[in-house]
Amino acid sequence: MAVPLKLPLVPAAFFGMVLGLSGLGNTWRAATRVWHLPAAIGETITFVSVAVWAVLMVLYALKWAAAREEALKEVLHPVQCCFIGLVGVATMLVAGGLLPYSRVGAETLYILGAIYTLAFAVWRTGVLWQGERDVAATTAVLYLPTVAGSFVTATVAAALGFPDWGQLFFGAGFFAWLAIESALLHRLLTAPALSPPLRPTLGIQLAPPTVGAVAYISVTQGPPDMLVHAMIGYGVLQALIMLRLLPWIAKEGFSPAYWAFTFGATALATAPLRLIDRGDTGPVSQLAPILFIAANITVGLIAIATIWLIANRKLTIGWADLSRGDAGAVRQR
Repeated sequence: MAVPLKLPLVPAAFFGMVLGLSGLGNTWRAATRVWHLPAAIGETITFVSVAVWAVLMVLYALKWAAAREEALKEVLHPVQCCFIGLVGVATMLVAGGLLPYSRVGAETLYILGAIYTLAFAVWRTGVLWQGERDVAATTAVLYLPTVAGSFVTATVAAALGFPDWGQLFFGAGFFAWLAIESALLHRLLTAPALSPPLRPTLGIQLAPPTVGAVAYISVTQGPPDMLVHAMIGYGVLQALIMLRLLPWIAKEGFSPAYWAFTFGATALATAPLRLIDRGDTGPVSQLAPILFIAANITVGLIAIATIWLIANRKLTIGWADLSRGDAGAVRQR
């Protein structure tokens, strides 16, 4: 006998909320070290991210237990499937957030998250390499399994005291980023425009250079070098392009897909602060306050809008549009 499901069928993409909140918590932790801001703010944001992660993990597990058909549809979807990799990425970020409080707990979560992330990235990339995909299904979500997963694996590995392992994962993420970006830009430049429901996923475009910069800082020592400055510079360029495209992206109004902007925005604020902590006094020190304020505004506005959707029971409604995506993106490989 079928059990009626009353809990919301949360998509894996909702783990992007954990990425944004964890990222902001890390930004405040860095700002506390550099500018001596109240430590309680960063720790509170970090624990909020842990709470959101815990709730989403329970709901997502229940989705597989009670609505397996819906969960499998997500796995087979050409766009939504990549978000499934965020389960492991979010788990590793939570591990990093909990590290000051429990090393054993942090290591356990990190190992589980890293194994899941690597396994999913290998599986998903293997599917992609077989081809036969509609070009409309090529979106910035392709960065999530290999690029975001590898960079976060590297960052948290270094925090746990394993920078050599982190360097290996940084390399995996860095070269995957360059390869995927060329394919994605070719799609954006030559194929039909993204459908309105998919346009907010462009926010992920901000993440590779900025999250990569944080990973690079984490796995290296010594004074800042040209590469990390270059990655931050490219991240600033991506942010400016996003601002220029915002009216076009926001054509259909707000949806939870806008959390795609938050991880890159917070990483763009964190990287300069990490460099200042190392003694950098160049342009990044002048950009740091602006980027810090921008990251807080970005996450704050998106969080408020999300709370409004939750209060009005509309949180998952807009996601149906994203699941449809481009009309031609229904052919899965």
